[in-house]
Amino acid sequence: MKVAIAKEGNVVSGHFGFCEGFQIYEVENNQVKDTTLVANPGHKPGFLPRFLGEKKVNVIIAGGMGATAQQLFNENNISVIVGASGELDEVIKRYIDGKLESTGSVCHEHSHHDEGCEE
Repeated sequence: MKVAIAKEGNVVSGHFGFCEGFQIYEVENNQVKDTTLVANPGHKPGFLPRFLGEKKVNVIIAGGMGATAQQLFNENNISVIVGASGELDEVIKRYIDGKLESTGSVCHEHSHHDEGCEE
């Protein structure tokens, strides 16, 4: 399974579409087997769900994400977890341990940029 976390530095990005990149963790038997960094190729509506789908990502974790992006990830068979925060290695550990749940939070407007919501 591949889990992508939208990142900014060493923490989960609150701004999904405008994050610096995605830390992709390959998880097997509840352990991280490999990790790679993929730079964000740029925010274009509808592009990132397909981009990460082509990289065989199964789960995306972010701080905030708009409804359209969440729907597009679901259409690409990628589970969405939003409302996450913290250091990347701690977040993936919580995910593997089953202790990371999506808040289901949907960002409605780009004007809420400072609140961590981006599509």
